[in-house]
Amino acid sequence: MTRRFRSQAIYEGTIRATTHAFLQALGQDDDEIRRPHIGVFHTGGEMSPCNLPLREQAMHARTGIYAHGGMPHECPVVSVSDGLSVAHPGMRYSLVSRELIADSVEASTEAHQWDGIFAIGGCDKNLPGLMMGMLRCNVPGVFVYGGAALPGHWQGRDTNVAETYETIGKVLAGEETEETLRALAHACLPTAGACAGQFTANTMGMVSEAIGLAPIGSSMIPAVYSERAPMLRRAAAALMRAVMHDAPKPRDIVTRASLENACAVVSATGGSTNAALHLPALAHEAGIRFTLADVAAVVARTPLIADLQPGGRYVARDLHHVGGAGMVLRALLDAGCLDGSALTVTGQTLGDALQNASSPDGRVVLPVTAPRSPDGGVTVLTGNLCPDGALLKTAGLSTLVHRGPARVFESEEEAQVAVSQQAYAEGDVLVIRNEGPRGGPGMREMLGITALLYGQGMGQKVALLTDGRFSGATRGLCIGHAGPEAADGGPIAALRDGDMIAIDARPEARRITVELSTEEIAARLAERAARLSSVRGGLLEKYRAVVGPAHLGAVTHSGPGPAD
Repeated sequence: MTRRFRSQAIYEGTIRATTHAFLQALGQDDDEIRRPHIGVFHTGGEMSPCNLPLREQAMHARTGIYAHGGMPHECPVVSVSDGLSVAHPGMRYSLVSRELIADSVEASTEAHQWDGIFAIGGCDKNLPGLMMGMLRCNVPGVFVYGGAALPGHWQGRDTNVAETYETIGKVLAGEETEETLRALAHACLPTAGACAGQFTANTMGMVSEAIGLAPIGSSMIPAVYSERAPMLRRAAAALMRAVMHDAPKPRDIVTRASLENACAVVSATGGSTNAALHLPALAHEAGIRFTLADVAAVVARTPLIADLQPGGRYVARDLHHVGGAGMVLRALLDAGCLDGSALTVTGQTLGDALQNASSPDGRVVLPVTAPRSPDGGVTVLTGNLCPDGALLKTAGLSTLVHRGPARVFESEEEAQVAVSQQAYAEGDVLVIRNEGPRGGPGMREMLGITALLYGQGMGQKVALLTDGRFSGATRGLCIGHAGPEAADGGPIAALRDGDMIAIDARPEARRITVELSTEEIAARLAERAARLSSVRGGLLEKYRAVVGPAHLGAVTHSGPGPAD
C-alpha cells in the first residue's frame, strides 16, 4: 500500500492544479512534488551572532532531508536578540518573540500542510519558541540548537560577554577604565554563536536533548565547528525515518517524565532560571499542566554536577570536548535521576540513546556521588511575598540567607538610574516591580542591572527581587519571576521602602517573606491602583491582553486540540 502524506492535500485534484505551478516554480519536478514536504524552520539572520550561522546550518539539514527522500522548504522566522535589546525598552519584545516564533511555525506548517518540521534555533527565545511550535503542530519533527560561540581570549585566559557586562559596573564605580572595557568588548566574543556560558541558550540546548526532541550529542558542538554539518544531515535522516515510518511525534515524546528529565539537566548544570518559564510553556503545548512548583520539586532532588559558568569555571566548548550533554545525562541516568524509558526523536528510549555516552570526567562534570551541591543550582522560593513562587539561581552563591530593607522601584529604568549612581546601601533588597508578563508587558530581563551590581562589588551584598526575569548570565542574590506579579495584585505591589524582607534559600527553608501581617498587605493592595505601562496599539497591547502568569509559563492560548 502506498504511503499517504498530509501534504498531498495541497496538490491533489483538478481544483489544485495551480499548486503544481507554484511548486514547479520552486524548482521541483513531478517526482519531487510527490515526496513528503518538510518545513525547515530557522531564525537565521544578522540580528545577533547567535543567529548568524543558522541559515548555513539549515542548508545542511535540507541536504539531508533531500538525500533521504524528502522535499525541504526553507521557512525563516522572526527573532529578537537579547544581546541587542538588553537594558532598554526593546527587551519587552524578547519573551513576546517566543510566542511569535511558535505562532509562525504553526501558521506555516498548517497552511502548507508540511509533513514534518526540522527546526534550528540559536538565541534564547528561539529554542523554546521553535519547540513549542513543533509540539503545537504535532507532526514528526526534530530540533537542533545552533551552538555556542567560542570563548574569547583576554590577558592570558578565556573570557566571554558576561565579563564585559560586569566590567561596565566596574567602570561606573571608578574601578576600571573605559579603555579596558573597550578592549574586553573586542575580545570577548570572537565567533558567531550563542553566549558561551550555561546561560539560557545553552541551557535550553541541553533541554532539547534531555526532553527528547534533539539528537543526543547535538547541543554542545560549538556553532563554528565543521562537525555540525554531518550532525545536521544525520538529524535530517532521523526526521525522514520518522516521517516515513510513523516514529514518535512531538507529543508522544514530551511527557511528564521527559519534562522532569529536562528539569534535572537544568538543575545538574546550574542552568538558566528562564528554563522555569519555558518548560511549563512546552508542557502547555503538549497538553500537560507543569508549573513552577513541578520544576522546584525536580530541582530539589537533583544534584549540581557540572562546573559551568556563570557559577562555575567552564563553558560549552569545554563540555563538548569531554563528552557533551550526553555525559551529564548519562551520569544522572546511572544515579537514578532520569527516567530512561522516555522516548527520543529517533524512536529510541533515552536510556538506549545514552548507552555510548561518556562517564563524568571529574573536572567539567563531577560524579553524582561527589557533586558541587547536593541539590540543583536553581531554587524556587515561596512565602507571603511570592505565593506563586519566585526563582533564584543559587549556583556559585556564597550566601543563601539575607534580610534587609526594601528599596522599591516602579520600573527597570528607575532602578537603572539608582544603581548607576550607586544610590543604594549594602544590605538593601532592591525591588523592581511592574515588569511581569502583563505589567511590562513582556517580562523584561534585568541583566544590565545585575551586571552593574557585580561590577560595583555589590553583587552578593544586596539582594534583588523582581516580577520580571533575569538573564542566564546573571549571578548574585537575584530573585525573579515573583508571582503573582504586581499587575495582577501580587504582594510585591504592596511593598514600600523600608519594609523588611527575609530571604532564606537553604534547602530546609526556601522562603521569601515580608515582615508584614496578612491584613496589612491586603489593606495596602486595596489602596493601590493598578499600574500598567502606557502601551497602546500593536504587538505589546495584544500580548498583554492574552498572556498568562509566569509560574504557568506566560503562555498566550488555552492549549492544544486533540493530537492527530
